[in-house]
Amino acid sequence: MLKNDKRIRIFIGHYGSGKTEVAVNYALKLTEVSEKKVALADLDVVNLYFRSRERQKELEDKGIRVISSSIEGGALDLPAVSAEVMSPMEDHSYDYVIDVGGDSVGGRVLGRFSHLIEEGDYDMFMIVNANREQTQTLDEVLNQIKSIEQTTRLKVTALINNTHLVRNTTIDDVIKGDSLVKQVSEATGLQVRYVSAIEQIANHIPEGTLGEVFKINLMMRTDWM
Repeated sequence: MLKNDKRIRIFIGHYGSGKTEVAVNYALKLTEVSEKKVALADLDVVNLYFRSRERQKELEDKGIRVISSSIEGGALDLPAVSAEVMSPMEDHSYDYVIDVGGDSVGGRVLGRFSHLIEEGDYDMFMIVNANREQTQTLDEVLNQIKSIEQTTRLKVTALINNTHLVRNTTIDDVIKGDSLVKQVSEATGLQVRYVSAIEQIANHIPEGTLGEVFKINLMMRTDWM
């Protein structure tokens, strides 16, 4: 189904939603099915941890063009974003994955470039983790969507149920998230595009759960976390 998503895939969500984990896994899977070049932009200039740029070498080894801060150096975290971000937005030879910093604050970075993103050429996926604060109820998720849309100047087009507790995740967590995204879908008309989980959980997701099952590997966390 990845091939049926729009050319520009934007991933947004609250801190701790697992947004970056999903975006990185998505970009890697995209290289397996896309006939285009694949680029991944890390627009997170807010969060110091679990950023896609931290896996730049592994991603580039898979043929993914990684775009992040204009300031080189892993120990630096200055709020600067390379103008290179714009290139795959306009170059249709690319499939483009954009990992946006958490919440509306991180969304302001994307808002700087939103005029370059054509309507109908993008999907903006709202990552929902029903175990995280501020995204545990319908009203909280709706507020997140509203604030992110306002700051990015783009519309959320679909939902992803990524309810987890990292390695302590159970099927019950996924079902809890399914109940929440169903409410959000009914309130907004947004489709639940994917339900994502690590493989041992994904293999047991029950029928009737909304979204195509999207198996992920934990790329952003070391074994002790």
